[in-house]
Amino acid sequence: MKTLIINIQELLQIREASVKKVSGAEMAVLPSIKYAYLLIENDLIADFGSMENCPNIEVDTTIDATDKVVLPTWCDSHTHIVYAGNRIQEFVDRIQGMSYEEIANRGGGILNSSKKLNETSEEEIYNQSKVRLEEVMRQGTGAVEIKSGYGLTVEGELKMLRVIKKLAENYPIKIKSTFLGAHAFPNEYKENHSGYMDLIINEMLPKIAIEKLADYIDVFCEMGYFSVEETERIMEAGKKYDLIAKIHVNQFNAINGIAACVKHKALSVDHLEVVTENDIEILLNTETMPVALPACSFFISIPYTPARKMIDAGLPLALATDFNPGTTPSGNMNFVVAMACIKMKMTPEEAINAATINGAYAMGISKKYGSITLGKKANLIISKSVTSFYQLSYAFGSDLIDTILIDGTRVE
Repeated sequence: MKTLIINIQELLQIREASVKKVSGAEMAVLPSIKYAYLLIENDLIADFGSMENCPNIEVDTTIDATDKVVLPTWCDSHTHIVYAGNRIQEFVDRIQGMSYEEIANRGGGILNSSKKLNETSEEEIYNQSKVRLEEVMRQGTGAVEIKSGYGLTVEGELKMLRVIKKLAENYPIKIKSTFLGAHAFPNEYKENHSGYMDLIINEMLPKIAIEKLADYIDVFCEMGYFSVEETERIMEAGKKYDLIAKIHVNQFNAINGIAACVKHKALSVDHLEVVTENDIEILLNTETMPVALPACSFFISIPYTPARKMIDAGLPLALATDFNPGTTPSGNMNFVVAMACIKMKMTPEEAINAATINGAYAMGISKKYGSITLGKKANLIISKSVTSFYQLSYAFGSDLIDTILIDGTRVE
């Protein structure tokens, strides 16, 4: 099966296979070809270049992309797409003045989602979650990480991870699974943290390993949730099952969690709404990818990750949605890219790099996803007619996607 895309106004994110992420000043550079073509063979990028060098070959499908830009699909490295029900009432509570912490303290937040999750069948959770997954695919996401974390019981966490596995089996989008049993302490363990830690380490992890249900392990490292010491203990336990860490950290407070994550070679540190000079120094020249979640900041009115400060210091940065029922009920990466430009003062080039190649790195999939590279998966966004790719961020409320290809096949 061969598909040829011709007359592309601009083909974005052209990279050599050796480039797995970009950092600092490199993030402002988005390699491209104007008036280009791209050839797909089966599910892979087989060739691309200037239209003047377009091969005269027989293909199965030709797509005319006149006045359109083509770029890799978004790589969303931080989501909680699998959940039950919603938390609409908490949305109203916040409007009326309640804080995230106040809502959590009265049994809302993560514990509210946990109650709903454990009361809902696995089949129903799958049916609710697949609707959200199909939506993000239509919005241009071609790879997504999905976390557990609303079970907070052995069976609840296993149920979520099985749903994630089933989604990965039934949909062409690339899905990576993360075990987040350490999302919050259930009510029955509020005064017995060591008891819940033992449950995670001695019961949940062995069963997850037997069924091969997770790629990564996560912890909500934050005041009132899991301490740095508790986070380190869980990261160590995950290593025994080859689960690399991807950690929630520095959302509300800087408690030296980033240093612990770097020490344990975490693949990513996510949220980072609060970042100190020391945190930046610790992250420099490491293999740990900082990940910003601007839609969360937008929705619950907390500070935005200081992207400008971090990039100017030489760090890489990835962007993700944090799609979840409480603090970010949207998986729209187009909005995230726009918010990064509008609220975090990232350039469109930086934001696209953060949402594609760096997002792929933060999921451990940059060998096959995140850029226009020979041999990588043909996961592509074809825009509607635009004046330039800057319009994708400028017109933040408009749907500017014409066609999505995942594994070389059009997403309907």
